[in-house]
Amino acid sequence: MSKSLVEARPGGEFEAVYVDADGVESRVGWDRLAGVGLEWGRPVRRFPSYRGQRHYPGLYWSATMRRHVGYESWVERDHLVALDFDRAVVGIASQPFWLLWRGEDRAERRHAPDFFARLADGGAVVVDSRPGTRVRDRDVAAFTVTGQACRLLGWDYVVWDVLDPLVAGNLRWLAGYQHPRCFDEQVAGRLREVFARPRALMEGAELVGDPIAVLPVLFHLIWRGELVVDLSLVLGDRTVVRSAAGDGRGLGLFFKLCVVSGR
Repeated sequence: MSKSLVEARPGGEFEAVYVDADGVESRVGWDRLAGVGLEWGRPVRRFPSYRGQRHYPGLYWSATMRRHVGYESWVERDHLVALDFDRAVVGIASQPFWLLWRGEDRAERRHAPDFFARLADGGAVVVDSRPGTRVRDRDVAAFTVTGQACRLLGWDYVVWDVLDPLVAGNLRWLAGYQHPRCFDEQVAGRLREVFARPRALMEGAELVGDPIAVLPVLFHLIWRGELVVDLSLVLGDRTVVRSAAGDGRGLGLFFKLCVVSGR
């Protein structure tokens, strides 16, 4: 681990660079970042795309933000979908800011986390996406400093490994039905009644009507958290679906998917 990175941690020495919704870049003292609506800002750096690259960047349409949010790899994409699914998250931005600090040699260092998530209670979580097998010493050092800086603002900081393949696959499937166009109030009302008692997914869908018309609404309600399934199991015809009954999704999913904490 790089000692010069980790020891450069006095709060007054941290600075940040962010880009607002109008594309205006600002460099501010770290304490001022707490008052910035980072979830509405633009990425501080571009997502590279070139022939032969090993990562697959792209844009994901977020139901939370009602617009596209960028990602740099499929690992980041899965994390972005998980953030979008979590009802405790009310805002998401990718590459939200540069964290700037000086090492022991006084040379400037910088790190751009992968995501910023605003929570419904007003708090925030800063996320770095990195497979555990690809974390190097310099990454650990940058993650450590980022965690220290986030704590100064009362933010949580987490480093996410690759998500469980079953959970990630289920979330990607449900994300295909997150758009409001998949919602029908009449069908949704019948589904709420049918799944007031837990039952198999297809059984309930057929009780409401033609599955071709009913299933998109069913998956949309699961995405919204009105209906609940066990995401650790393969989502299929015999999946047990039940009413959320007030417990919803909330922070439980978010923190269960977190495997390394910088706090």
